[in-house]
Amino acid sequence: MVVIIAREFLISGLRSIASSEGFTIQASDLGKLKTVVQIVCVVSAVLAHHWDEWQFGVVVIPVKWVAIAAIYFTVVVSTISAIDYFVGFWKQIDHASKDRRRGFILSREKGVSTTGTTGAR
Repeated sequence: MVVIIAREFLISGLRSIASSEGFTIQASDLGKLKTVVQIVCVVSAVLAHHWDEWQFGVVVIPVKWVAIAAIYFTVVVSTISAIDYFVGFWKQIDHASKDRRRGFILSREKGVSTTGTTGAR
């Protein structure tokens, strides 16, 4: 549970930093999968408090074990999703920083000062 909550805080922090840098982090397919898995996890955990098992004819589904499996699967998908968001974030930050350096280097090569004026001293 701590991993899931920590992931939510970290991704919110990344989105905040990205916003301050002028770009957004879109919801990835892994993030959307994490949301679906998390919903299944919460629903199965709530149902496990009331029922021990569901019986559909000859098929018996142990609700408690489904809830436990869903919790572990949610942790795995949350971790992978967080890594995916960090990789995407660092790619955007790296790309933005290269653009800033390139613009500065180009302006210095052309003899343009950082204020945008040209001329001899």
